[in-house]
Amino acid sequence: MTDTQPIPFARPWITDEDRQAVLDVLNGYILTHGPQCKSFEQEFAEFMGGGHCVSVSSCMAALHLSYLHFGIGPGDEVIVPAQTHVATVHAVEWVGATPVFVDCDARTGNLTASAIETALTPKTKAISVVHFAGIPCDMPPIVDLAQRYNLRIIEDCAIALGARHQERHVGLFGDAGCFSFYPVKHMTTGEGGMFVSRHPDVSQAVAKLRAFGVDRTHSERTVPGMYDVPSLGLNYRMSEIQAALGRSQLRRMSVVLAQRALQFDRYRTLIGHLPNLRLVDTGDAESRSSHYCASVVFEGEYANMRNQMVERLNAAGIGTSIYYPQPVPRMNYYRNKYGFVAGRYPRAEHISDHSVALPLGMHVAEGDVDRIVATLERSLAESTRGKGLTR
Repeated sequence: MTDTQPIPFARPWITDEDRQAVLDVLNGYILTHGPQCKSFEQEFAEFMGGGHCVSVSSCMAALHLSYLHFGIGPGDEVIVPAQTHVATVHAVEWVGATPVFVDCDARTGNLTASAIETALTPKTKAISVVHFAGIPCDMPPIVDLAQRYNLRIIEDCAIALGARHQERHVGLFGDAGCFSFYPVKHMTTGEGGMFVSRHPDVSQAVAKLRAFGVDRTHSERTVPGMYDVPSLGLNYRMSEIQAALGRSQLRRMSVVLAQRALQFDRYRTLIGHLPNLRLVDTGDAESRSSHYCASVVFEGEYANMRNQMVERLNAAGIGTSIYYPQPVPRMNYYRNKYGFVAGRYPRAEHISDHSVALPLGMHVAEGDVDRIVATLERSLAESTRGKGLTR
């Protein structure tokens, strides 16, 4: 790719095989309640190395189903990261429980067991763990903590497909794992998600809950159209079209993860030579990140240059994003409902206010990472000279 061609922040990788998989479904007559979703669930479990999977309409649907299944609701508290996508917390709000925000680790952006424990009360019923930017949380201490206090663990793995800690895939530590297949993720089904649990009875119950609470699937009905509804339910199903696309995409995940890891290593090398810039990174030999993006934190003399650097990078044709634009408790809905005190979540605020996410993925060509970092370095030098700053 030349220095003049744009580099989007993210772009779905759609191949002819993906298109054919979707066409094969459209050329048939089963668009939902069919074999594609079942096969996708089985193949996803095989990829993870365990678990029982339920395909759903989105990651937030999986999160919502988790809290509904475990009976968490009004009067209960759920520990949530201040630094996350708002969907993590919305799922708690929609069941009527109270989110209790906890600050993150400065290095990884993740929750830690020690920070969680300080926020526990007799009302705490669950911990919402988010693997920030695809970096696995240090799960064993969190699992130990949850067992001591009899708490559920809901893992938000929206951007952590392929991430492992101590060789175990994230989503298989707690009571439920929730994955996203939104277009900018490692793989896509357009919209869609996956609920995963180590416990077969949990996944079986959630499978019914995501489909109106109906007691029998189409294949289980001896008389077509005859079923009962023993419990309340929702319609959070995935279509056969989405599942076919997901199955095709999943077959290439090893290639996707390897490419992202190589690109992240290049970012780590190049940014490691630049002062006052820091990659959000695991730094843990027992963790394998999904390398969703390269999140760079501006510090020291560069601390307040993030927005200016975004403008310069975008002007040079380099796409960027921010993970996440604000700590969730500072967003208007949560600020208005629960109040917000500046400085209460200093590490989450610092990452939100002083970082930029740089591209990773199959659309990033050889040499692009060098171009991105060179553009960033040049822009910083020009800005500091313009302000009369020296290094």
